[in-house]
Amino acid sequence: MRSKLSFLILFFSALLQQAVAQDKVSVKFGSVSEKDFATKIYSIDSNANAVVIADVGSSQIEGNSKGGFSLAYKHYKRVHILNKNGYDIADVSIPLYSNGVDEEKLEKLRAITYNLEGGKVVETKLDVKNNVFKDKINKNLIVNKFTLPNVKEGSIIEFEYSITSDYLTNLQPWEFQGAYPRLWSEYNLSLPVFLGYVTLTQGYQQYDIKTTKSANQSFNILDTRGAGASERYNFTAEVSDGRWVMKNVPALKEESFTSTIDNHISKIEFQLSELRPPAFNYKRVMGSWDQVADELMKSEYFGLQVTKDNGWLKDIISPITKPTDSKTDKARKIFAYVRDNFTCTNRDRRTMDQTLKNLVKTKNGNVAEINLLLTAMLKYVDVTADPVILSTRSNGVTHSVYPLLNQYNYVVCKADIDDKTIYLDASEPNIGFDHLPLRCYNGHARVVNKEAQAIELSSNSITETKTTTIFLINDEKGNLTGSLQQTPGYYESLRLRDRIKEKGNEELQKEIKKAFGSEIVISNFAIDSLNKYDHELGIHYDFDIKDEKEDIIYLNPMFGEGYKENPFKSAERFYPVEMPFAMDETLNLQLEVPQGYTVDELPKSMIVKLNEEEDGMFEYRISQSGQNISLRSRIRFKRAYFLPEEYEILREFFNLIVKKQAEQIVFKKK
Repeated sequence: MRSKLSFLILFFSALLQQAVAQDKVSVKFGSVSEKDFATKIYSIDSNANAVVIADVGSSQIEGNSKGGFSLAYKHYKRVHILNKNGYDIADVSIPLYSNGVDEEKLEKLRAITYNLEGGKVVETKLDVKNNVFKDKINKNLIVNKFTLPNVKEGSIIEFEYSITSDYLTNLQPWEFQGAYPRLWSEYNLSLPVFLGYVTLTQGYQQYDIKTTKSANQSFNILDTRGAGASERYNFTAEVSDGRWVMKNVPALKEESFTSTIDNHISKIEFQLSELRPPAFNYKRVMGSWDQVADELMKSEYFGLQVTKDNGWLKDIISPITKPTDSKTDKARKIFAYVRDNFTCTNRDRRTMDQTLKNLVKTKNGNVAEINLLLTAMLKYVDVTADPVILSTRSNGVTHSVYPLLNQYNYVVCKADIDDKTIYLDASEPNIGFDHLPLRCYNGHARVVNKEAQAIELSSNSITETKTTTIFLINDEKGNLTGSLQQTPGYYESLRLRDRIKEKGNEELQKEIKKAFGSEIVISNFAIDSLNKYDHELGIHYDFDIKDEKEDIIYLNPMFGEGYKENPFKSAERFYPVEMPFAMDETLNLQLEVPQGYTVDELPKSMIVKLNEEEDGMFEYRISQSGQNISLRSRIRFKRAYFLPEEYEILREFFNLIVKKQAEQIVFKKK
């Protein structure tokens, strides 16, 4: 009986130890042995170039010697580099905030590379003093960079450091996911009751551990800033300890039709919202959108430049507009003037770096400056106009509820004319009136005025329509000769305008010849509306096919206009498909059977719907009547955004399109 009892005690003790081990990360800095190099392929991802063994961070609030509080952040990371394609993970960047005078402090940095040589673990330490470099990005951002030394295939690297920050608004976020798989990713946060933060989470991975517990903690504050003796404060407050752990997190890689992968990484962020007793008198730090918009309009670096008396604009506007012009005509002329006479030097700015007067003098400015000038000029001629702040697609989505200005990186102009609302961006050289670049269609944006109106700039609201018509007949010598007329969609027209202005028509013709699928000679090439920025282009040309007349001719009736590969290559996808626009592409072909040939094989017609709602549709209708073949190929998507659970059907839909559009007509010599 006693031996059975002893066995049960040992058994449950082992289970308890195993449970505890699963609850805590099993590695620590400096403890690397030969067995850590044994795994060459990890089950989480057999194709991984590197695997993050452990990534652990923690933040807590401490009293400082400046009469206040500091954020203390620690970060530890260990990585197993499996091959040379994973070397980039050994390049480490640590961003630090600066207010222009003081900056956050990087401390206790150490980093080691481990290699297995002759059965022994060999360490190579980073020379922190000589091999950590500072890169000043702007007045508020300094990045410390280093590369771990002696990295080879099979190396294990690890580093750790601390950051001390006096800026309570800069509580460190945490990314549980990234470009490489992570076996263990953990973040710990100790928050006292006297600081209130809004917690923002995103991603599609579930937490393996998520706990919160509370306890009392003593805070010691030393104030040495006064002229007399320093003062010491001591008090106790309740502290909430939060812990978040994700295990075996797969890599998140950017795939086609992704605005930015940052929108989908599993992460947690914090924004300071309140200061509370006992450390502070109550203060609401995060204001409402009304308050934030009011502050922006009164800011010298934003709205004040627009709302103050700008009588000097008269000298600029008078030569551009006439008193008899309608408001729409005035707006069009002012927009064209700003667009065509000012060069945008930075498309990643929410505020001004110079005055509007200086902008007019230099003719160079960032996107905020150019579109705030446009807004001021429209207001001067009594057009109702306001600036709009937004986040571009590559910058990431914004949280509409919280006025977090650091999420916004772009400014456009909203104008209301004759009961119609239009949006303008004069920083884009070839864009038309009442059009925005695709980068702006990223969901929630805010009008900066008294109402602080929320607007939605959705890619679902744009439909790119493209039409191609091809005629092919036999000439007097029995050769196929044809003509093509094409109207690209507005945004393809915008892209082509930029390309043509940069490289000329010749490069475009080379691309057409390469894509055509047959050897052709192009003549009478012309492009309409090249300088009419409000309109789509019109492309038309004649062509002769110069292929040799074999006994059997294989001809693809799409003539380079079809999809040649599926843009969705991954077998599965964990985040949405974000196309830049809805689309409607149609190709119409009239083809005369080559002289001296008969049709041996003709593709079959088909119509396929993506789903019951017909959010997508593919039509391929082909028929023969005597010596004439007709084809109509059409792809239509009613929306641009598709959820992860729709990915598989979307991928199969494109597989079908690619396969069908690759089919050829087979002609056999009589």
